[in-house]
Amino acid sequence: MNWEIIGKATQFIAEEMGVSLKRSALSPNIRERMDHSCAVLDKNGRIVAQAEHIPVHLGSFKVGAKNIIDYMNQNGIILGENEMLVTNDPYISGTHLNDVTFIAPVYYRNELFCYVINKAHNVDVGGPVFGSLNPEAINLYQEGTIIPPVKASSDVIKFILSNFKDPDTAAGDLNAQMAANRMGIKRIKELLDRYSGDDINASWNTLIDHSRELSLHAMAEWPQGTYESEDFLEKNDGLIKLKLKLSVTKNGIIADFSGTDNQINYPLNAVLGVTFSSASFSIRSAINQDIPTNDGFYSIIDLNVPEKSLLNPEKPHPVSGGNVETTQRVADTVLLALSKFLKEIPAASSGTMMNIMLGGENNGKYWSYYETIGGGNGGRYNSNGESGVHSNMTNTLNTPIEIAEKEYPMFFTAYKLRRGSGGNGLHKGGEGIIRSFYVTNQTYMSVIADRFMVKPWGIHGGSPGKTGSLYIISSGRKKRMPAKFSSELNKNDEVIIETPGGGGYGKI
Repeated sequence: MNWEIIGKATQFIAEEMGVSLKRSALSPNIRERMDHSCAVLDKNGRIVAQAEHIPVHLGSFKVGAKNIIDYMNQNGIILGENEMLVTNDPYISGTHLNDVTFIAPVYYRNELFCYVINKAHNVDVGGPVFGSLNPEAINLYQEGTIIPPVKASSDVIKFILSNFKDPDTAAGDLNAQMAANRMGIKRIKELLDRYSGDDINASWNTLIDHSRELSLHAMAEWPQGTYESEDFLEKNDGLIKLKLKLSVTKNGIIADFSGTDNQINYPLNAVLGVTFSSASFSIRSAINQDIPTNDGFYSIIDLNVPEKSLLNPEKPHPVSGGNVETTQRVADTVLLALSKFLKEIPAASSGTMMNIMLGGENNGKYWSYYETIGGGNGGRYNSNGESGVHSNMTNTLNTPIEIAEKEYPMFFTAYKLRRGSGGNGLHKGGEGIIRSFYVTNQTYMSVIADRFMVKPWGIHGGSPGKTGSLYIISSGRKKRMPAKFSSELNKNDEVIIETPGGGGYGKI
């Protein structure tokens, strides 16, 4: 059973890469919140093993890795020993500009054997707003610096850092990413010292085939048919529709998003990588079995997403919010369709990552801060939803208040559960969060959030959760803000964030 041993070893290589990245990074977003993901690919770009990091990153490797390798082949880019390629182009790497991807080859006996890859959310990648998630962007260029797939030479890294607002922190994070890949290369070579290259490749093929077989077997009892659902994203002046026909067949799942609204000049478009990631996360969650998540599982899912639609836009439409908010709604839409025949599917979670971007000048240097804030999980068929947690497409931790206050000009005034925000039902939805702070310097703030107008849905007779809200208190006046905006904060202005609760499950 060498293939099982080799498979587990490969998975733990990806896990160790993540540990290395977390411990080496400078920004609290990676060091504390663990907003990063790592994987091992075979030489053809298939995902062999991935660490259980951020859902929105992991499924995107399926699309992004192939795009990157195709790009290298088409453009004559050959990565030699000790070389890496870096990119953040979302239309290639598959998420958004903040997610910088590094991919590195592993050579064995002077031949390409496989790749290691990681992706991490760099807090600021340029552009007009601090944090680079620009709620007013009408194209990709207004979201930050676009890095095409290029060798990560020292000159390229210098160019990148020259366009990031906090180059010192960014340098630490980029170096941590490269170090994580070097760790992966070292561990793969140690594996090659114990087993032959042929044995490892054969084991990886068996592992991928095994994962596909397990996935299809787990779905064998699902009733075949087509199940429909729809949900909505919020643009400050209206709603954007997502529509799905989910077909269960003996060979897997077909997710058809025909009928979803067209692409827009607004940062809620989601590139195909994150659309696939959201759909695959929801289906993987519904398969309540221990299955290695690799190319074998991903192969059972087919997408039909019309070109130039919200979920498969054309470059250079803006996509920063698509990675963080639209993915949440895709997950909700897929889970709602699955709930038509699976009682284990919970009610809707808070449905937003509640992205907060802050920045400005402090002690003569620019600073940038980014965090997502959790909410309530939906009630489940056998228990209440969890309160105050990140759910679905974000799997990050919170930023500790002590760390944020130590490193940035801000002071927190509240961090608690938002009582009464979860939907009622036989099993109640989890509670959202109240998190508030004031700034001790002039600060620029941007927010991309959702579920401020459309409540997280209840299920099987349960009530929906409460919507989110955000207030700014300035000079004693309290102003309610929309879900997506940019604003200037004066010294001692206070921000109060209330995240949505989860929906309830079942009638009381």
